Amino acid sequence: SPPIRQGQHVDPAKWRKRKAPGKDVVFLLDGSDSTRSGFPAMRDFVQRVVETLSVDDNKDRVSVVQYSRDPAVQFYLNTYTTKAEILDTVRGLRHKGGRPLNTGAALQYLGDNVFTASAGSRRPEGVPQVLILLSGGRSFDSVDAPASALKQLGVLIFAIGTRSADNIVFLLDGSDSTRYGFPAMREFVERVVEKLNVGQNKDRVSVVQYSRDAEVNFYLNTYTTREDVLDSVRGLKHRGGRPLNTGAALQYVRDNVFTNSSGSRRLQGVPQMLILLNGGRSFDNVDTPASALKQQGVVVIGIGTRGSDKSELQKISYDPSYALSVTEFTDLPSVQEQLSSRKAPGKDVVFLLDGSDSTRSGFPAMRDFVQRVVETLSVDDNKDRVSVVQYSRDPAVQFYLNTYTTKAEILDTVRGLRHKGGRPLNTGAALQYLGDNVFTASAGSRRPEGVPQVLILLSGGRSFDSVDAPASALKQLGVLIFAIGTRSADSRQLQEISNDPIAQSLKRCLFFLSSCLFSVDTAKKDIVFLLDGSDSTRYGFPAMREFVERVVEKLNVGQNKDRVSVVQYSRDAEVNFYLNTYTTREDVLDSVRGLKHRGGRPLNTGAALQYVRDNVFTNSSGSRRLQGVPQMLILLNGGRSFDNVDTPASALKQQGVVVIGIGTRGSDKSELQKISYDPSYALSVTEFTDLPSVQEQLSSVMMERKAPGKDVVFLLDGSDSTRSGFPAMRDFVQRVVETLSVDDNKDRVSVVQYSRDPAVQFYLNTYTTKAEILDTVRGLRHKGGRPLNTGAALQYLGDNVFTASAGSRRPEGVPQVLILLSGGRSFDSVDAPASALKQLGVLIFAIGTRSADSRQLQEISNDPSYALSVSEFTDLPSVQQQLQSSVEAVVIDASPESPTVTVDTAKKDIVFLLDGSDSTRYGFPAMREFVERVVEKLNVGQNKDRVSVVQYSRDAEVNFYLNTYTTREDVLDSVRGLKHRGGRPLNTGAALQYVRDNVFTNSSGSRRLQGVPQMLILLNGGRSFDNVDTPASALKQQGVVVIGIGTRGSDKSELQKISYDPSYALSVTEFTDLPSVQEQLSSVMSTVPVRAPSVTPIVPGKKVTDFYLQKRKAPGKDVVFLLDGSDSTRSGFPAMRDFVQRVVETLSVDDNKDRVSVVQYSRDPAVQFYLNTYTTKAEILDTVRGLRHKGGRPLNTGAALQYLGDNVFTASAGSRRPEGVPQVLILLSGGRSFDSVDAPASALKQLGVLIFAIGTRSADSRQLQEISNDPSYALSVSEFTDLPSVQQQLQSSVEAVVIDASPESPTVTGMLTSTASCWPERLPDLRDAEVNFYLNTYTTREDVLDSVRGLKHRGGRPLNTGAALQYVRDNVFTNSSGSRRLQGVPQMLILLNGGRSFDNVDTPASALKQQGVVVIGIGTRGSDKSELQKISYDPSYALSVTEFTDLPSVQEQLSSVMSTVPVRAPSVTPIVPGKKVTDFYLPKAW
Repeated sequence: SPPIRQGQHVDPAKWRKRKAPGKDVVFLLDGSDSTRSGFPAMRDFVQRVVETLSVDDNKDRVSVVQYSRDPAVQFYLNTYTTKAEILDTVRGLRHKGGRPLNTGAALQYLGDNVFTASAGSRRPEGVPQVLILLSGGRSFDSVDAPASALKQLGVLIFAIGTRSADNIVFLLDGSDSTRYGFPAMREFVERVVEKLNVGQNKDRVSVVQYSRDAEVNFYLNTYTTREDVLDSVRGLKHRGGRPLNTGAALQYVRDNVFTNSSGSRRLQGVPQMLILLNGGRSFDNVDTPASALKQQGVVVIGIGTRGSDKSELQKISYDPSYALSVTEFTDLPSVQEQLSSRKAPGKDVVFLLDGSDSTRSGFPAMRDFVQRVVETLSVDDNKDRVSVVQYSRDPAVQFYLNTYTTKAEILDTVRGLRHKGGRPLNTGAALQYLGDNVFTASAGSRRPEGVPQVLILLSGGRSFDSVDAPASALKQLGVLIFAIGTRSADSRQLQEISNDPIAQSLKRCLFFLSSCLFSVDTAKKDIVFLLDGSDSTRYGFPAMREFVERVVEKLNVGQNKDRVSVVQYSRDAEVNFYLNTYTTREDVLDSVRGLKHRGGRPLNTGAALQYVRDNVFTNSSGSRRLQGVPQMLILLNGGRSFDNVDTPASALKQQGVVVIGIGTRGSDKSELQKISYDPSYALSVTEFTDLPSVQEQLSSVMMERKAPGKDVVFLLDGSDSTRSGFPAMRDFVQRVVETLSVDDNKDRVSVVQYSRDPAVQFYLNTYTTKAEILDTVRGLRHKGGRPLNTGAALQYLGDNVFTASAGSRRPEGVPQVLILLSGGRSFDSVDAPASALKQLGVLIFAIGTRSADSRQLQEISNDPSYALSVSEFTDLPSVQQQLQSSVEAVVIDASPESPTVTVDTAKKDIVFLLDGSDSTRYGFPAMREFVERVVEKLNVGQNKDRVSVVQYSRDAEVNFYLNTYTTREDVLDSVRGLKHRGGRPLNTGAALQYVRDNVFTNSSGSRRLQGVPQMLILLNGGRSFDNVDTPASALKQQGVVVIGIGTRGSDKSELQKISYDPSYALSVTEFTDLPSVQEQLSSVMSTVPVRAPSVTPIVPGKKVTDFYLQKRKAPGKDVVFLLDGSDSTRSGFPAMRDFVQRVVETLSVDDNKDRVSVVQYSRDPAVQFYLNTYTTKAEILDTVRGLRHKGGRPLNTGAALQYLGDNVFTASAGSRRPEGVPQVLILLSGGRSFDSVDAPASALKQLGVLIFAIGTRSADSRQLQEISNDPSYALSVSEFTDLPSVQQQLQSSVEAVVIDASPESPTVTGMLTSTASCWPERLPDLRDAEVNFYLNTYTTREDVLDSVRGLKHRGGRPLNTGAALQYVRDNVFTNSSGSRRLQGVPQMLILLNGGRSFDNVDTPASALKQQGVVVIGIGTRGSDKSELQKISYDPSYALSVTEFTDLPSVQEQLSSVMSTVPVRAPSVTPIVPGKKVTDFYLPKAW
């Protein structure tokens, strides 16, 4: 936008010159003390501009905001709908007054509160957003970031103007290029340190040197005297090395030096400063780590030489003005004085006062206390700022940090404070509110500038809600919290809130359930005991067992009372019994008394916690978490965990499980505190025989509390078509609300109306009484508007209403209910947003009239039975009782969505999954016969039907794969020979997962990627012992049609969940009755519904020994044309239009293979039509012929690319990207972009969009190459009239867009013979990974060979292959390390491995495959073959030798693989043939 110019004249008539589709115009007026005399002229100016606008036909909308220290909205964009109303209000505007002038905060406020849909902004609809700023002075705060943020939003800005102790880290460039300047750096650090007051509680200093990577010379807590620091500085030696990775060094410092353990006192509010001395441009990217440091409140001062990159240094520095320069390091003394002048400016102090009913008599004393503290602060010179907030049920700000600028004003206001009153006392909600609304830049907080943030809490009682998470969040923001309480307050809770480390060390908590995150009916609980059964607890196990007995004896065990489960673990976990195994206390006690010590090592507590979360706290295992029943885990532990506990412990807490950790002296106390729900829930005994001493404490945990009720959101169709029915909707809402328990805070209510976009009438935390809600509901007005976008409304609810800040208590386990009233079919897609809400645990009921789409409502609802119908809204009372009964049941059981398409079922891949557990022994012959009869009707063959059979009980076993047999006779022979497997328990979930991962795969013969229908026929005779939800959903997501056939012993609802559709769950009394369902089965199989494959189909190969890349016919494309419609392309626009027509002529639109969208842009983008607007080629061509040139300037290509990613390449706009359909963008540009294109182009590529850019000679060819996926995709013409000359080239490139390869492969092995033979056969293991050299370290074969020959064995143990794979993915296959993955260059990892991994390899191996890395695993006889197959890109890529000395025998095979490596085309770009990246990863265990 144009710079601010003194006295710049803007003619209101200018607005008439551009014919636009309408504008949203916001005036931001300087209302500070200095503009008092000029304010009438500002007001007149606004009136004159408004006179020129088209408001009455809803083309233009207007908002006015006044500001000084803080902003005040005079009216929003949707406040007035007529010009007369706006002019009347503008004429009556009064000058605001105040100081200082915070333009930055005002701009930030506009982005957050005015240029939003709820405030009337039509930005999401592509309506131009205009801001006119009238300013009379210089801003007191920084305007850069907020102005940039508005521009990123697409806002066009016109600016019219008139006339304490510090933690200091030195980060030194120690690369090869600073060798001669290093002594000067060292002296500079010395001189700075000499002026500091170093001490434990004073200034602290750390020095870090870096080149390729960073190395700490000493930490902030290494030395506590200035002399020690100086001694160490004087002894610093230059490190050397290259390249210079400043970004990695900044990240390292943030993660490893500015931390509590390294001596940083950030969480105590001590200012953090980083002084960077730098002598060259960074080899890697500095943006993200620099931003992360600023977010953390670290003030970065960058000092560079003439070799440094000035703009890079400014990016890194806290503020561009903090980037200082010298010619050489020897000139550093010249900037020392500048450096010394940057001192912290004081404190931001917030008082949070308990204003609940219980503090009425004590409030005057609180008020006096605040006054006395304020008297000691330095407010008048703007060093200190003050805010006061009172709270009870909810918080009320008395004044913000930027409300007053003098001590006198603050004291006057404090003296006049009145007691708020109200109950209950929600300290947690108040702390959350402070983080969201008071410790923010717009409220006057200077946290981003590194100013210490202080909170003083005065509390007179125990908080009704949980304080843990919000207090922790404030501490993460760097807020120093002091909590002062009366004797009625809960001292333990105040210690939790405070930063005081003493509070963190408390071990015992007698009443901790009263501070849990949820408030539920604890008359029943689900309790899981997790017992350390490792070798080290053998002698203590009887005492553990007795302890469990004694606890259970005090429980009220029953189906609808308390439930108990016991799990033992060492290396892995094993369930002794589940929550739903026993329903009486006697049965539980009998089982507990019979527990036997398991033994084993090592102790993997992390894996056990994860196991319990995934397999025990689940619906199928008897957990009632979704019904709001408290979930508790009691861990008895006798040693330190061998694996990491952080993530699984956090996941349990996220799930609302209260973990109590009880450990012995052998346990790791800090680990137990991490695991426990709160550090104070980590209890200790010397030996397990002392467990009785904590039993009483534990029993007191389980005290009863009241049920929390529900959070109920009504989503009302307010579109034009429901105008007449709206009163009936309103009445219905009132009647439902009448039945709820609002006044005691059990139930909460929110109402949202929607049409094109949603509008919140009130949030879940807006009202606390039923009377207030009913009053507001009675006054609701119909919204109006079209079309009806139910999908967007559902998305909005997930993002903005079912959230903690909007009053949702979902994190506390309170049931979330959505009641949708709809009078028509949604214009956009509802699948993804409805599914997302269900994933959040929202129970959705949909009620529609006859005009609604009943099928769509069923998709939205959690269960088809939750989709109710009425003829008209006036009939709503007829379904009210039905709705209430369902809501009361609160059973959340979301059935996954799966749109269907009909496909050619001339061939199918059919897998039979047979229940081979002990309970089906007598029915197995009937199952076998049934499979025979089905196979006899199939047309089995290599290119016809394929069949596989899998049997399962505790785990699954393949009888034969889809590619084992190619004739019906062979299949039948094998089926007839099937033997019953036996075993228990029945783990159907694990079997489904196994089939998905191991049978429906390319290497096992599945042709899913070629579009062949995939079918799973499950024959099941009992309820699954494990959870089936996730694996069943995963199969459906993969497009597998599951037909579940069960006997009377099966769980019908479970079978319906597993089946592709509930109607595909068939039943027989016994397996001998299977012939009765054969006809039904045949009819389902004849018209199989399948999900479109989510990845590019693979062309099948000739032989398994062939490795190749092959082009294939694309399954259709989504093509978006982005046309430069700026002023400079007016004459060339007809040629652009013709070009688009010619390309569209070549596409297959009418059969829904190809879809087309056209977007024009200049300053901002305008969609001509979306990908789902037209379904025929004729419609598209008609519209393209009628396109008119848009006009406008400047040309913002970056903003347009960003807009496409956010609004066009989306499911709601018709993009089929989630279904794996190629996304193509064709950009026609006639000039250089005014804004940056890098980030938005990169974001599109990350989405998998293939970008072709065609520019004229006026365009910037380099910029077009940056935008395109490959420089060869950037084409040039002299003028747009020459476009036909590149059409064929473009089409050829687009046609080649889907490049993939067959992953079938013979066994191949590695090639490093020259080095392998020099290592011993069996050597120590590897704990972590270390890079010998990166992909970009050497550029010649000779250099690589020299380095390889010099490799030395590293040693170490244990062998953590999983961590190493993750390390390689995160640190080696990256752009900064030389990987060219984003350019489409094939990525290969060759793993040489000599033993089983000590950690888990599944997730990192999967992540590498997701990234498109082809992994070849070569192992010896010491390796774990199945593990190697998991790690490898395909099981057939897991190769074996007896010893490493045999590696030469497989070298030739490996060379052949590498010459034509099979790779999946990465989602970001097609593969460029002829290049490969081979990354040799050598475990240091050799």
